[in-house]
Amino acid sequence: MQFGIFTVGDVTADPTSGRTPTEHERIQATVAIAKKAEEVGLDVFATGEHHNPPFVPSSPTTTLAYIAASTERIMLSTSTTLITTNDPVKIAEDYATLQHLAGGRVDLMLGRGNQGMVYPWFGQDIRQGIPLAVENYNLLHRLWREDVVDWKGRFRTPLQGFTSTPRPLDGVPPFVWHGSIRSPEIAEQAAYYGDGFFHNHIFWPPEHTRRMVELYCRRYEHYGHGAADQAIVGLGGQVYMAKNSQDAVREFRPYFDNAPVYGGGPSLEDFSEQTPLTVGSPQQVIDRTLGFRDYVGDYQRQMFLVDHAGLPLKTVLEQLDMLGEQVVPVLRREFDALRPAHVPEAPTHASLLAARDAAAESADQKAGVPA
Repeated sequence: MQFGIFTVGDVTADPTSGRTPTEHERIQATVAIAKKAEEVGLDVFATGEHHNPPFVPSSPTTTLAYIAASTERIMLSTSTTLITTNDPVKIAEDYATLQHLAGGRVDLMLGRGNQGMVYPWFGQDIRQGIPLAVENYNLLHRLWREDVVDWKGRFRTPLQGFTSTPRPLDGVPPFVWHGSIRSPEIAEQAAYYGDGFFHNHIFWPPEHTRRMVELYCRRYEHYGHGAADQAIVGLGGQVYMAKNSQDAVREFRPYFDNAPVYGGGPSLEDFSEQTPLTVGSPQQVIDRTLGFRDYVGDYQRQMFLVDHAGLPLKTVLEQLDMLGEQVVPVLRREFDALRPAHVPEAPTHASLLAARDAAAESADQKAGVPA
């Protein structure tokens, strides 16, 4: 099972000091956080994509390419690539290039985003969000798998004899996760293609997450990609830890109370009870996270948000130390012990390449082609 962290790249004032980092500081902090994630033994680092203040990650591939050059092992991903407002041709080109630069350590999560004002900035209509996601991914999927593409759709100019360059590394496209909080159409899309489904898992109660994941897994089996419990599922989540739970709650409360997405709503205690937000000791984070399996089954990727709401870099790095030293080793051991043998691990470039070659060899044998 893969464990990692994701960032939304917000530039938020620290409510305990009143200081707001500069964009430059926030970008540099993102790099430092990614490098620390590798240092402490995490598997994945992911960044979001936003095109409006107070966020800085408007160019995820630039950031991830820089991080790729500064790391050796960690998988690099996105915690949303906007499939609705980005041109799928540019996504195909940019992420294939990143895949080459990172030596295959790349996958991406597609989503519609949660900033409605972005659509007209890129010439699109938010009311067409679902049709855009469906059509644009259909084109992206073909661009990575067909050397020459003829295509015509509703939302962009047609393509005639078009070849996206560079071609994916080793002829194997980056693995795609379809991210959604509340749209069953996106779960259906992920199932149709046999791709991964990622549920953000932050703002909604467990029962909602269970229904969305069950829909995806059921439809994954329907489309013939494998049994329902072999579908590729990822979950998000947010944690804040201290040695004991009382200190964690005391330290995190001002950040929660003043966060753009939390402030003015339910209390920290109510929100923690009603959603997967976990503020407490490392053992409480372990116990809560292991409980996710009770309502989504065996899954492949667990991502944590740890740098939101103005938390200073020093604190975030301390959180990563606790994740890497006290939490993830236990989670990895416990989840691996529970996972049945037939449930796959999270896809990587190496595993996808091996599966492709094995399928080709099997086809050759059936056709009587000598090895």
